[in-house]
Amino acid sequence: MKRVVEVNYTTPSRILTATGGFLSGYSHSLNPYTGCSFACSYCYVRKSPVGLFRRQEWGTWVDIKQSSQEKLKREIANVKKKGKEVTIFMSSSTDPYQPIDYKEKRTRHILEAMVETPPDFLFIQTRSSLVTRDIDVITKLGDKVRVSMTVETDCDSIRKRFSPYAPPIQARLKAIRKLRESNIPVQVAVSPVLPFTNQFPKMLSKLVDRIVIDDYFSGDGSHGKRTEKLNIKELYDEGERKLWYGKQTHQHAFQLFQDSFNREQILFSQEGFLPG
Repeated sequence: MKRVVEVNYTTPSRILTATGGFLSGYSHSLNPYTGCSFACSYCYVRKSPVGLFRRQEWGTWVDIKQSSQEKLKREIANVKKKGKEVTIFMSSSTDPYQPIDYKEKRTRHILEAMVETPPDFLFIQTRSSLVTRDIDVITKLGDKVRVSMTVETDCDSIRKRFSPYAPPIQARLKAIRKLRESNIPVQVAVSPVLPFTNQFPKMLSKLVDRIVIDDYFSGDGSHGKRTEKLNIKELYDEGERKLWYGKQTHQHAFQLFQDSFNREQILFSQEGFLPG
């Protein structure tokens, strides 16, 4: 499914942003874009300043950050001159692999800059198979990188209900296989947990040896308050709400995944997104 997305170009003064809160384990976050055309219904950014101040519907606009490569190299170098580590979470308020990145290659250029001036660690959070385009660059970062692929469910019908503009589930699974075949550290983020079948854990266990489970109440940065304002509960049918919407959802998911993963392979919320 496609929609009309307004695209603009901006020139920010800085590329790296100092972190805190949920991302306090990192020194910086990096968002190659502002806005996100995947427009997931549950995205907490809808109710954050970047989503509210624009006064446009979330998912209908994307700003492309220009002149990012040289700025990034200078910023990384400047932080390291001070004797500090540079650990980067990409991205916290957008997906670094926006559909427009097929053309713009903004994220690829950023990765190329990191190869020249590497951070101490880079965490790439995405739900797009476009990440496989950059395998040749990502591998040059060696053990200083991890890719986290969001796969909230194994049911594409559920995906279409909650995030109809996001990439299909099968495309993401195929991307994970390619990343693993290239020996790139990769995990699956079941984040947020959406209704899935009993076969989902076993299927993922054949692809990765590390997953992170997260829910609205732990992962939206406000203990579920932002999600409640989005009325996400209304997208669940009555039979789904008891198991799949609530503070106990991650516990239900844990029980199902423990049949296919060892306990140490299953991380919860913030711990699953930390460096290393």
